[in-house]
Amino acid sequence: MENYSLFFVGMVAYLIFFASATPGIATFYTKYVPSACFGNQDQGKMIAAAGDALWDNGTVCGKMFTVTCTGPRNPVPHPCTGKSVTVKIVDHCPRCPSTIDLSQEAFTIIANPVAGIINVDYKQYA
Repeated sequence: MENYSLFFVGMVAYLIFFASATPGIATFYTKYVPSACFGNQDQGKMIAAAGDALWDNGTVCGKMFTVTCTGPRNPVPHPCTGKSVTVKIVDHCPRCPSTIDLSQEAFTIIANPVAGIINVDYKQYA
């Protein structure tokens, strides 16, 4: 009985996350320094650049987002790994085709990098 309760709680948390997530588009990039938010300070590899839809004049700098691949945007079939990744916004990607431009390392966790561009759900990490 205890295992069923734990499973149920986990499923409810999962559904709440996806019910409150925002759909968007993700791409990836490979040059992380300098960045619009932190200049020449290295912020690691689990980072992202905000597209114009998220940027909001830089107020998103330093915010954490959890991103999950939801499907392809091009002919690459089944790009998603089924995992999510949490990234820190460190840069701006003006006029990018994506909502969020992930580091290549972060993108690879959630999708096959051959895809290059994917549909995602994202949510600001509390």
